[in-house]
Amino acid sequence: MKLGKWLGILVLLVVGIFSRSLGAFVGINIGTGVSNLPPASDVVAILKAHQITHVRLYNADSHMLKALSNSGIEVMVGVINEEVLGIGESASAAATWINKNVAAYLPSTNITAIAVGSEVLSSIPNAAPVLVSAMNYLHKALVAANLNFQVKVSTPQSMDIIPRPFPPSTATFNSSWNSTIYQLLQFIKNTNSYYMLNAYPYYGYTKGDGIFPIDYALFRPLPSVKQIVDPNTLFHYTSMLDAMVDATYYSIEAFNFSGIPIVVTETGWPWFGGADEPDATVENAETFIKNLVKRVLNNSGPPSQPSIPINAHIYELFNEDKRPGPVSEENWGILFANGSTAYPLSLSASDRITENSSVVFCVAKPGADSDKLQSGLNWACGPGQANCTAIQPGKPCYYPDNLENHASYAYNDYYQKMRSVGGTCDFSGTAVTSTNDPSNGSCQFAGSSNSSTSGGFSPPVALGPANLFDGSSNSMRHNSKLQHMISAIFVALALH
Repeated sequence: MKLGKWLGILVLLVVGIFSRSLGAFVGINIGTGVSNLPPASDVVAILKAHQITHVRLYNADSHMLKALSNSGIEVMVGVINEEVLGIGESASAAATWINKNVAAYLPSTNITAIAVGSEVLSSIPNAAPVLVSAMNYLHKALVAANLNFQVKVSTPQSMDIIPRPFPPSTATFNSSWNSTIYQLLQFIKNTNSYYMLNAYPYYGYTKGDGIFPIDYALFRPLPSVKQIVDPNTLFHYTSMLDAMVDATYYSIEAFNFSGIPIVVTETGWPWFGGADEPDATVENAETFIKNLVKRVLNNSGPPSQPSIPINAHIYELFNEDKRPGPVSEENWGILFANGSTAYPLSLSASDRITENSSVVFCVAKPGADSDKLQSGLNWACGPGQANCTAIQPGKPCYYPDNLENHASYAYNDYYQKMRSVGGTCDFSGTAVTSTNDPSNGSCQFAGSSNSSTSGGFSPPVALGPANLFDGSSNSMRHNSKLQHMISAIFVALALH
C-alpha cells in the first residue's frame, strides 16, 4: 500500500477516535424545506459564527459538503427515505452512494456519520424489511474504502415505536417491529455505532392529555409535590427528554443488548403555531433551547445511564416554510433564511458562562420600521462615530447579514461609548435596552465580558470548554493529544 494512503487512513482513524472521545455536544439539523435557503458558503459562515460544531444534513447535498470542507464541523449526512429501498436491495448502489457522497469529500469535510432514512419504521414501513440490509451494505462499502472507523452508520427512529414510554423502566419497542429492531441493534453493536433517537418533549406534552406539567417538558424545576418518579426504580426525572432517552435505553435492554449509546438526532420546540397550538410560543421555544443546552453540557446521562452523556441535535437551524401540516411545522427554526433570529437567543460561549445580567446592551427593537432602522444605522456609523468595522463583509459580525443585526451592533457600540456622557438608546424609537448579551461566536458586542472596553470583536474561540456547542472540559487536552499523535504518525511514516 502506498505511503500516502497509509497516512490518510491513520489520520482518519485518529481523528475518528478523538472526535468521539470529547464531551457532550449540541449540534443542529439543517432542513431542506426552505424557499430561500442561503448559499452553502453563507450557511457555513452562520454555523461558524454561532460556534456550531456538529451538523446533521437530511441529504448529501454537494454544495453543503463542499462548503463544509476544512471547517472542522462534524457532519452527519443523510440517505433520504426515497433511497433506502434501492440501497437495501443492491450492494453496488450502496458502494456508489458511499463513493459519491462520503469518500469524495473526506478527509477535508469531516463526515462522521450516515443517517439511513428518517423515522423509517413509522414513516415508510414498507422499507423496513430492507432497512438493516441498506445499513449493512453501506457499512461494507465504508470498510472497502477504509472509512469504517471514521464514519458510523445508524438510522434515526421516533419515539412512536415505543408505545408506552412511561415509566421508562417498563418501556419496550412496539412488538410488531421485533425482528427489524433486533437486527438493527445487532448491527449497531457489531459496528460500534449508536442508536439515533428523535425525541420531542413538545409532542410528549401536547399529546399527553395533561398528564405531565409543561415545566417538565421545558426542563424547569418541579415543586417537591410534583416530582416525576419511576415507581419501579425510584429514579427521579427532572425533564421529559431524560425520561424519553431512558425509555429507549430500557427498550434496548429488553432485547438483552447493553453498551449501545443513544444520540438524540432531533429535538426542539416550535416558536409559533396555529390557534389550536397554544404551546408553540417564542417564550417556550427560547426556554426549551436554552435549558436543553444547559442540560446537555452537564455532560451526564439519564438516571439509568448517568455516565453516558446525552448528545443532542437541535431541530432546526432554519424555519422550513415549505413544510406541510399545522402552522407549527414551519416554525421550528432558530433562524430565518435571511439569518435573523426567530427569538432572542444567544448561541455564544459568553452568554453561557457569564449571563452578563449586570450589563445593559442597546439593540434594534424587533419589528422596527426598516427605513427608520436604516437611518439609525447610517447615523450611528456616521455622525454617531460607532465603530462599524465588524459588520462589514468578511468581518466577524457581518452575519447574520440583515438590517436588524447590523443596526443592533452599531446602536450598541454607540451606546456603550456615549451613555456616560448622555448618549441614549432610542434611535427614533427603533432601539431597546436588554440585559441579554447579543454576542455570538467570534462576534463580540461592546460591553460583553469577552469584549474590550471599547467594543469590537474578539478572535474565534477554539474548540474547547468555552465553546457552547462542545461542552467537554477535556477538549483542549484531547486536542493536544491528537496533535501529538498526528505528529508522531508523520514522524513514523517519514522514518519508514
